[in-house]
Amino acid sequence: MNNLLKALLSASLLISSCDVLAFKSDDSDDKTHFNSKTFKAMELRNIGPAYMSGRISDIAIDQKNPSTWYTAVASGGVWKTINAGTTWTPIFDK
Repeated sequence: MNNLLKALLSASLLISSCDVLAFKSDDSDDKTHFNSKTFKAMELRNIGPAYMSGRISDIAIDQKNPSTWYTAVASGGVWKTINAGTTWTPIFDK
């Protein structure tokens, strides 16, 4: 099993570093393998949060205890952590 993993790793390194498999077109130069056709299908898109609730509006850290943070979220509400962000509890749920 160990020899098989070594062989697969060697083969993948050889293939990825081999220039023989590189795509070359008539309008590309020898310095790069990218041209305008490479990125033609790519379009700009929004990859941010789909809902407002995923955004952080403000963060405040307690000066006396740096493990205590208060975070305000855009959807409303303030969350508190006393262990530097490992667990969070809402402050105004009740």
